[in-house]
Amino acid sequence: MKLVVLSDTHMLRMAKKLPERLILELKDADAIIHAGDWMEMSVWDMLQAYAPTDGVAGNNDGQAIIAKFGYRKVMQFGGVRIGVVHGHGSRGREGTETTAFHAFARDEVDVIIFGHSHVPLLKRRDGILLFNPGSPTDKRRQPLYSFGILRIEGSNLSAEHIRYENKG
Repeated sequence: MKLVVLSDTHMLRMAKKLPERLILELKDADAIIHAGDWMEMSVWDMLQAYAPTDGVAGNNDGQAIIAKFGYRKVMQFGGVRIGVVHGHGSRGREGTETTAFHAFARDEVDVIIFGHSHVPLLKRRDGILLFNPGSPTDKRRQPLYSFGILRIEGSNLSAEHIRYENKG
């Protein structure tokens, strides 16, 4: 099973259409997970045209997106449980990664997908895979745009970032 993972699209402000590099991966996706800051419900419509799409709201999303997705959820694909949260709301010196990790302290998850920072991250923490796909449309201070691919076969999983220079 191939999941395309993205966050922080900030559309239609940062891009009017989905990047071509992203579309290449969406064409054979089994599902799409968005970790918030969609900004417009039309982004869900665009993604849903390729594969079933779910996700969470971020700190820049309006009431319609919050009502549809909520701020936090646990999804199951095959034998893999995935926690999804945007990652905003950190306190003090706690960063986005720690905020996302703590959001699922009482859940048994194999993966935590989060966004907010626009900084791609792929690492393990206490046996849980932490995966921030970065942003396909708003790289901020990153050298490249990015999104993620999560592959699941039964209870086995692998993750990677797809990075590219041009969001056109």
